[in-house]
Amino acid sequence: MSARGDLDAARIEGAALRASYARCRAINARHGKTYFLATMLLPPAKRPYVHALYGFARHVDDVIDDHAGLDAAARAAWLAEWSADFLADLDWGATSDPVSRAVIHTIERWKIPASYFADFFEAMRMDLTVTSYPTYDDLAKYMWGSAGVIGLQMLPILGRRTEAVRWDVLESHAIALGTAFQLTNFLRDVADDLRRGRVYLPQESLDRFGVDRDRLARGRVDEAIRNLLAWEIERARALYAEARPGLDLVHPSSQPCLRAAFTLYAEILDEIERADYDVFSRRVQVGLGRRAQVGLAELRAAWPARRG
Repeated sequence: MSARGDLDAARIEGAALRASYARCRAINARHGKTYFLATMLLPPAKRPYVHALYGFARHVDDVIDDHAGLDAAARAAWLAEWSADFLADLDWGATSDPVSRAVIHTIERWKIPASYFADFFEAMRMDLTVTSYPTYDDLAKYMWGSAGVIGLQMLPILGRRTEAVRWDVLESHAIALGTAFQLTNFLRDVADDLRRGRVYLPQESLDRFGVDRDRLARGRVDEAIRNLLAWEIERARALYAEARPGLDLVHPSSQPCLRAAFTLYAEILDEIERADYDVFSRRVQVGLGRRAQVGLAELRAAWPARRG
């Protein structure tokens, strides 16, 4: 179905609001190829809302980058003002921002707690000032705002399988999955993050294997770096295992989307191993053929799920 058809199915009306949702969809298509593929497996009436949440998260990244010429303190002050304006607009129920308009509508439509967005902004603030994390617990505090709450934002849209499924159980699986996705990103993007002056692998893990920032920056895979990445891959896989039971607890019409995202993101870890842990010379990714295979398999499952 086309973008217009999705908006019609979701009964989203008004030229400005529809344009805002269309803009979020374009951001998702441009930046989140795996997420975009998975979102297209949802029923059309759910897709615009997921596009809005993803598009908003990317939009915040983009507007922060627009202020890259400012020093850290000035950027933090700017972000504090911008996020306060967004939360005020959310409380007011209206905004002039062409992306925020769709996400505010989504929040109101699905009754998503505003605190999730406040925590997200706090994680973005940390990105402006924090360049490393001493322990995994320290990193987990960051990932709560950058990933855990994203999973919780999505849950009302994805829905639960039956009324008997407890929300707190579903939420724990959603947090684990969001964190697994985030940690997978950190492992894949070690080189890119280094160029931005950040290391997201915990310092305690680097110390365990005798790796420092300079060694990472040289971009040559040796046994110490292989052991470091293998250690963190197993941590990520434990999070995927913790999240897996939640795939069967969401509404059947949302399960193909979630399974596709789960499968393709988890397989990034396999690709890192297949590349002999070389996350420096190229961006490791799941091949187009495999993405198509998973997408088509879940598409076949999506039709009966929607009819049911």
